[in-house]
Amino acid sequence: MTLPASLLLLVAAVTAVRLVELTVARRNARWAFDRGGAEYGQRHYPAMVVLHVCLLVGILAEAALADRAFMPLIGWPCLALLALAQAGRGWCMRALGPQWNTRVIVVPAVPLVTTGPYRWMRHPNYLVVVVEGIALPLVHTAWVTALLFTLANTAWLVVRIRTENRVLWPVAGAVTAAR
Repeated sequence: MTLPASLLLLVAAVTAVRLVELTVARRNARWAFDRGGAEYGQRHYPAMVVLHVCLLVGILAEAALADRAFMPLIGWPCLALLALAQAGRGWCMRALGPQWNTRVIVVPAVPLVTTGPYRWMRHPNYLVVVVEGIALPLVHTAWVTALLFTLANTAWLVVRIRTENRVLWPVAGAVTAAR
């Protein structure tokens, strides 16, 4: 089966956004390291990269091999959810400013962000990733990819969130005590 141009365009657009995010993350990492930042969880980072590449490749492979068609009843709502997820990620990035990163980097004496979505949740960006990991494949009914990514991502998120909580919240103790 030939892949629809709209699916190729969607995956290309998401890929382009990811590449921009990686550029921002590299710039923000330099900012953090220049201020004495320390990185944690380096061993689980490559798994995240592979997982997200597999999501994009899996969507294309499933659509081609299983002859998945765009089904408007599922596709349009999932596309809307995907757009909301992108807006949510932008909100997270804006709230964190130079502290936003794809890596876990802690900068001494820089308080945790408690504005934007971080006012209500510790890890709103991961909610965005969960929604995106379901919605993006389902735009073109790639439900196997959505399921496999969600399962693998859940396992990865357990490790990642434990790492972040372990290194970020001792720092937050002083901020919390001051409130």
